[in-house]
Amino acid sequence: MSDIYESEKILSEYLLFHFGQAGEILTTDRTWPAGMREALDFPVRTAAHFSAGEVGRGLDLGCAVGRSAFEMSRTCRKVTGIDFSHAFIQAAETLRSGRVLSYERREEAALTTRLEAALPAGVDGERLSFLQGDAMDLPADLDGFDRVHAANLLCRLPQPERLLERLPSLVRAGGELVLATPCTWLEEFTPVENWPKGGTFDWLKSKLSTDFELVRQADEPFLIRETARKFQWTTSLVTVWRRLA
Repeated sequence: MSDIYESEKILSEYLLFHFGQAGEILTTDRTWPAGMREALDFPVRTAAHFSAGEVGRGLDLGCAVGRSAFEMSRTCRKVTGIDFSHAFIQAAETLRSGRVLSYERREEAALTTRLEAALPAGVDGERLSFLQGDAMDLPADLDGFDRVHAANLLCRLPQPERLLERLPSLVRAGGELVLATPCTWLEEFTPVENWPKGGTFDWLKSKLSTDFELVRQADEPFLIRETARKFQWTTSLVTVWRRLA
């Protein structure tokens, strides 16, 4: 898999993406389109697609620097976050332990602004654990979760069907699965022969409907700031599933 997610540049962008305040991402020195403001807090919004009420165990696959896992811990007594990036997992663990993490927001050229990320208010770090791992080759004893979350992961895997085949054992009967993907299939991450043969939504239904009931689908925009004048604005397809008995 690509080592792009080990770079300091990408780590800083994701810390801002996950933990930056609105005014840190869309600075107050100019007027921004409403659509950009609506795309903030993506990791919080995808985790909010689970049902209300507290459950036992949650799993966040492709957790990046951890914000969705932190949000899941508000209603899951134990949450495990897994990501392939060592840098992301190290950052998530630093925040989980209650330490503040300093990073640089790039403005332009060599100009940067120093910012800090911290554990979100009201989150109990003792409810969380983070592991470096491969979503296509998860430990055999990882199973039976009440909630599984995987955002913007599928179209970054070389063999995404390996994860889809594993999902039924990860989610207990009656449990919930939230998948989000921008469907940006790229050869640098996934060989063309492993892309969906048609649309991503139909592909997911064909692969999951034997073991899961589709509860709903939605679109969730997200915004990644690269510099003061360059942003990635993208929309993810979110599908929510319930594990059949």
